[in-house]
Amino acid sequence: MSSIPAKATVAIPARLGSTRLPGKVLLDLGGKPVVQHVWERVRSMKSAGRVVILADTEQVRAAAEAFGAEVIMTSPECRSGTERLSSVLAQLPGEFFLNVQGDEPFIDAAMLDALVARWAETGCALVTAVAKISDPAKLLNPNVVKVVRGSDGRAVYFSRSPVPHLRGVPAEEWISSGKGTWWSHIGVYGYARATLEAHPTMPVSALETVESLEQLRFVDRGMSFQTVETDYHPVSIDTAEDLENARRLFARE
Repeated sequence: MSSIPAKATVAIPARLGSTRLPGKVLLDLGGKPVVQHVWERVRSMKSAGRVVILADTEQVRAAAEAFGAEVIMTSPECRSGTERLSSVLAQLPGEFFLNVQGDEPFIDAAMLDALVARWAETGCALVTAVAKISDPAKLLNPNVVKVVRGSDGRAVYFSRSPVPHLRGVPAEEWISSGKGTWWSHIGVYGYARATLEAHPTMPVSALETVESLEQLRFVDRGMSFQTVETDYHPVSIDTAEDLENARRLFARE
């Protein structure tokens, strides 16, 4: 769809509150706040237009402005990054938006560019990233969200269960059987503007509630949800152990 400019407005929701690791987006990683690493990687994209940090506290605003980021304040009552982004949509330009979590300091800019390119190619309502699952433990782990894909790359369904089901074979042997391919969901979203405009009017779906996965709200409404394959695996920071692991990775880099 050549009439669509392959540029994205990129939003980085940076919420200060966190149950397991309070203030994680502002914690030090190699001499910089975690969220600054995310911002710098996003700015290295080839297809990023405007890049903004969505803050819910003055502490995050002050820290982000100190390293040169543009900041838009959002309500601390927002329940998800999608809701946070849609709440300030009127202040943002463009027809395509990426939502990049503020606690992923190693986010892959090339993957983000691929999401923009996929949207420009297909004109889809949403796009996200998937990675091939090669570890049986990940396939069986309900914290690893699985994606069922159509032959055209569409996300048909998301689940915490190991799907699609391989009949007659124990689940722990599915991957080694060579009879199927399973995909994990990488939680970066791209949205057409119309999708974000519609979001506030979308009721929570039964599927979303059962699986506790917000993306099923869109799937339930039959929206075109494309995927991009990636080798990137998130290194998000949710616990003190995650932070120490990120510090070790950063030191090696």
